[in-house]
Amino acid sequence: MQTLQKSKTFKHFLRMALSLICLFTLLLPNFEPTAKAISQSDIDALQADANKLAAKKKGLQSKLSALSDDKSKVLDKKELLDEQISVLSDQVSNVEDQIADFDHLISQTQTQLDEAKEKEKLQYQLFCKRVRAMEECGTISYWSVLFKANSFTDLLSRLDFVNEIMESDQRVIDDLKKLQDEISAKQNDLKDQKAESESAKADLVAKKSELDTQRKTTVSLMKQIEENEADYKSTLSEIAREEDATNDKIAQMAKELAKQSSAKGTYGGYIWPVTVSKRISSPFGRRTSPGGIGSTNHKGVDICGVGYTTQVLAAKAGTVIISQYSSSYGNYVVINHGGGNATLYAHLSSRKVSVGDTVTQGQVIGITGCTGHSTGPHLHFGITEDGEWVDPLKYLSDYTKAW
Repeated sequence: MQTLQKSKTFKHFLRMALSLICLFTLLLPNFEPTAKAISQSDIDALQADANKLAAKKKGLQSKLSALSDDKSKVLDKKELLDEQISVLSDQVSNVEDQIADFDHLISQTQTQLDEAKEKEKLQYQLFCKRVRAMEECGTISYWSVLFKANSFTDLLSRLDFVNEIMESDQRVIDDLKKLQDEISAKQNDLKDQKAESESAKADLVAKKSELDTQRKTTVSLMKQIEENEADYKSTLSEIAREEDATNDKIAQMAKELAKQSSAKGTYGGYIWPVTVSKRISSPFGRRTSPGGIGSTNHKGVDICGVGYTTQVLAAKAGTVIISQYSSSYGNYVVINHGGGNATLYAHLSSRKVSVGDTVTQGQVIGITGCTGHSTGPHLHFGITEDGEWVDPLKYLSDYTKAW
């Protein structure tokens, strides 16, 4: 009877010990990877895009190198330079995106590392509690427990409990080792990610410097035309013809679209297409074209005081009917507002909308620049009403005269 009571007491102890271990295990926070906003695959995709941009840039450089110094080819050269600048701008944006992704990834990895270290600490505490529990019970060995069995049935019962305790102990040890391996891997990941981030930052500095040099080259080319007007007479005439033809095309498109729609257009209600400047360097109408470049009958206004990163906003809601590059206007966008009413945004360094896009007033449609025939960054802004060009300064109040 006494032996049976001891057996029951021991079984009760084993059950309590096993329950204690399970309880501690359940109380530990589950260390599952959190849903990541950024992963290494996102950065890999950006790096693949970067390789494509590098190949495109190399192709453009080959075309530029193949061009002769023939003055009749100057427009071809300017267009290639503008395209190369566009690729360089995309490269800069790509590297900036990589750096931002690395920052997120580093933060995520650091969080995971901290969580792994905390769980390792708790897992080690659990292991220590298990050892102390064994010591408090008289440092009972697995074999001594088995040898105290008073019957074969009791031996099998004890063996089952001992196996459960041994498996639980092994799981604690295995989890501890797994966490230590995970911590080591995360530390290595963190080190690699920080190194790649620093490399990307150095690459960004180099690409921004190259972009700045290319922009200076295009400005220098246009000044060369300005200072040697007699040598570039045919080129200047071609620029003027192309600009006039583009203006006529835009006005005609606005008229045709008005005929196709039964809705009557409403004029006015425009906002400034940029927020950083209200300085007008060239007004609407007859003018002396800057440097002899472009049309002398200006069908819009030039807004200066902008750079190569200023956002261009839709002056009014509408639908994009043109988004392309031309020799005179460089990258330009035209938005149709109905009733023969359209707005033009020219010399953009990049376009953010495509033909057919519906845009809201104030939506970013591009970035200012000096593509096409321009001697510095500015925004050419034009308005048509009833298919005719009108002076935007009728609507753009509080402007500063800078001509």
